Amino acid sequence: MRMRHTLPSSSLLVIGLAVPLVVPLAVPLGCAGDATSLSATNTSPTTSPTTSQTSPPTSSGAEPTPGTSESYGFVSESDATLTATATSTSTSDATSSSTSNTTSETTALTATDTGTSATEGTSTRGSDSDSDSGSGSGSGSDSDSDSGDSDSDSDSDSDSGMQSCPPDQTPSTFDFIWIANTTQNTVSKINTMTGVEAGRYLVGPGETNASRTSVNQFGDVVVSSRHQGRVTKVSALELRCVDKNNNGMIETSKDANFLPWGEDECVLWDTPIPSPSYNHGPRATAWEAVKQDKVTCEMPVPRVWIGYKDEADSAHFVRLAGDTGELLDDVVLKDWGTSFSPYGGAVNSKGDFIITGYNDDRVLVIDAETLEITDLGLPPGGSKYGMGVQGNGDIWVGSFSEPDNLYHYKWDAQEWVGLGPGGGSILGVAVDKEGRIWGAGAGPCRLVKADAETDTYLTTNIALPGCGSPWGVSVDNEGYVWVVDKQNKAYKVDPDDHNVELIFDTLVNPYTYSDMTGQGLQLVLPQ
Repeated sequence: MRMRHTLPSSSLLVIGLAVPLVVPLAVPLGCAGDATSLSATNTSPTTSPTTSQTSPPTSSGAEPTPGTSESYGFVSESDATLTATATSTSTSDATSSSTSNTTSETTALTATDTGTSATEGTSTRGSDSDSDSGSGSGSGSDSDSDSGDSDSDSDSDSDSGMQSCPPDQTPSTFDFIWIANTTQNTVSKINTMTGVEAGRYLVGPGETNASRTSVNQFGDVVVSSRHQGRVTKVSALELRCVDKNNNGMIETSKDANFLPWGEDECVLWDTPIPSPSYNHGPRATAWEAVKQDKVTCEMPVPRVWIGYKDEADSAHFVRLAGDTGELLDDVVLKDWGTSFSPYGGAVNSKGDFIITGYNDDRVLVIDAETLEITDLGLPPGGSKYGMGVQGNGDIWVGSFSEPDNLYHYKWDAQEWVGLGPGGGSILGVAVDKEGRIWGAGAGPCRLVKADAETDTYLTTNIALPGCGSPWGVSVDNEGYVWVVDKQNKAYKVDPDDHNVELIFDTLVNPYTYSDMTGQGLQLVLPQ
C-alpha cells in the first residue's frame, strides 16, 4: 500500500520562493581538460586561477527537441560493426588489482536484430570496496532525514549454521527529488512531501551544463554534467557531510541560495571526465545496488556507472568508487556513433549497466562481474529517448516518433514490443512499484500512463496545466509522479486520480530525466 503525505485541502499548490541567488566565483578543481586520466578531487576551496570554460552549443544548454530540424546528421547504425574493448589502467587499490587480456570479438549487427550478441575485451578491474558506506566525518544533522530507514535485506543462513546479520543501519532518506538546473550549473534538492527546496548546490566551476542525476540506496546523489564533463556527488544528509574547515559545523545550502564552488561541505567529491565536447559529455548515469555481506555483515560502498565519448567517438563506460569518485573500471566500445554520448542508463538487480543510446544508437548491457558487453538490438521503430527499468530487469524506452511512442524490451523473450501511438512524443520514462509506466509527453504536453503486464496504454493525456516542455519523469517515495518541465517547473501528480498536487516553479532551465528520487533503484535492490 502506498503511503501518502496529506497536503492542504486546495487542489493545486504552487511553490515559488522569491529568494536571491548567490552568484559564485568559479574556482577550478583539478584539471578538467586532462584527457588521459580520471581523478576525483574533494571540493575544498582553492586559490588556483580561474580557467576558461567552453560554452555548450546552445544558449539554453539543452539538446535539440527530438524530431525537429536539428537532427545533428545522424548516421544509421543498421549496418554498423560492434567492436568492444575494455582498456587496462591502474586502479586506486595498489595492493589488489587484476588485468585480463583477451582477444576482442567483432559481431555484425542489423537494426532489426532482437537477439543478443556479446563481445569481450580486456578489462580494467578495481577492487570491490567493502567498507561501511555510512561512515563519514563531519558533524551536523538533517531534520528531514529518515535515519532509521534500512533498504538492505537480512539474509538468514540457518541451514549452514551461520548467524544472520542484523538489519543494516546506514542512515538514509528518500524525501527528496534532485533536479539539475542546467544553465545555472546547480542541482536542486526538493522535499517531495512539502514542495519546499531544502538545498541548491553548484556542481562544478564555471559552465558545466548539469543534466542527469542518480540517487543511490541511501539517498545521496551524483550529477553528471555534459560540458565541461564531470560527475559530482552531494550528500542528502548532513551527517555524511565533511567539516572541511574544522570549525565544528557544516556549511551547506538550506534553500535556493547556493554557496560558491568548493565551499558547500555537503558536496563530497567531483571527478572531471575527459570528454572533449558537449556532445561527448557524460549522460548515462546509474548507481549500482548493494546488500550486506553475509559473513562480515558490512554494507559495501555502492559504485556508480557513467557513460561518455572520447574524441574518436568511442564510448567509455566507467565505474567510479562511490565514496571517492576514483576510477575503478573502464569499458570501451569503439565506433559508438557521431551523435550524442550514451544517453540513458540504469542497473538491474545484479548491478549490470543497461544503456540506451539516443535515436538509433545501440542498446547494451554490461555484465557487472565480467564487463562483457551484450547488444540487445534496436526497437523496430527507433527514435529512442528516455528509459526506465522494471524490477525484473525489463527495459522501457520512450520514442519521439511513431509507429510506437513506447517500447518494452522483455528479457525472457529477448524481444522488443511496441505499444503503438501514445498521443505524441514520449521522452522521459519511469516505472513505479505497481507496474505502471509513466512517460513525459511532448507535442502535445501531457503525462502518459501504461500498464507493464498487458503492454497497453492506460491513458495518453493526463493534463499538466500550464506546461511547456515536459522532459523528465520520476516517482517519489510515496508513489507520486513528478514531471520536470523545461519551462522552469516540476509537477507532482497523483498516480490514481491524476490530480496535480503541486507545482514547483523556481527551477532554472531544468533538464533531467533520470532516476531523480532513487525509487527506480529501489525496484532492483538485490534480495
